[in-house]
Amino acid sequence: MRVIIEPDYDKMSKWAADYVAKRIVEANPTAEKPFKLGCPTGSSPLGLYRELIKKYQAGELSFENVITFNMDEYVNLDENHPESYHSFMWTNFFSHINIKKENVHILNGNAKDLVEECDNYEKMIEDAGGIDLFMGGVGPDGHLAFNEPGSSLTSKTRIKTLTTDTIIANSRFFDGDMNLVPKQALTVGIGTVMAAREVLLLCNGHHKARALQHVVDGNVSHKWTASMLQMHPKAIVVCDEAACDELTVATYKYYLDKERGNL
Repeated sequence: MRVIIEPDYDKMSKWAADYVAKRIVEANPTAEKPFKLGCPTGSSPLGLYRELIKKYQAGELSFENVITFNMDEYVNLDENHPESYHSFMWTNFFSHINIKKENVHILNGNAKDLVEECDNYEKMIEDAGGIDLFMGGVGPDGHLAFNEPGSSLTSKTRIKTLTTDTIIANSRFFDGDMNLVPKQALTVGIGTVMAAREVLLLCNGHHKARALQHVVDGNVSHKWTASMLQMHPKAIVVCDEAACDELTVATYKYYLDKERGNL
């Protein structure tokens, strides 16, 4: 696992965007061989998306031959609702770049058969040739996508009931009212994320410090599902200083020295 420690959220976001852009440019995607990008929602990736938009507007990056697969979507929330992840992605990212609408894939939380919707999503990823780079965020309780504590570490796309912690955390997007937050979501599984060729995890803020400690310094555990990235052959965690508050001094210095080329 590679751990990048940046001074603050803005620098963290820029580092992550530079890395994602580099990977897309290096792949030189075409219509016949597109680049497949996994996309998260929430507050953590907003800075990353802003930086990617800047690169597109500056002519440094094109999304014409990029296919995206989002991590998750709420169940029984209209996709036009301002807090749906459909709305989130188009408002904060897709409407600002040159991605083709047919290349955007987001789970349908209002599908008549939710199990079938999840199975079909896995098949679409498989048919596309797998995810080249899956971006993600981590929750305060260490969850990745909506793989809540206790989720199977080999899980695939499925329906998940959200924990109280996640509902409380997400209530900030629903006027602070927990009763307005959907209680279920469709989510890619940990196994789905682990099948990607690369994974880039964002972690920022003191409230994520305990999660980062478990992801980087702890044991692999279904109680902290993002810790499974320790087993990925090419996982990068990009964090800010505030998120490092629970790391040991030795771990903190190790990763700083490693990126400086001292190790």
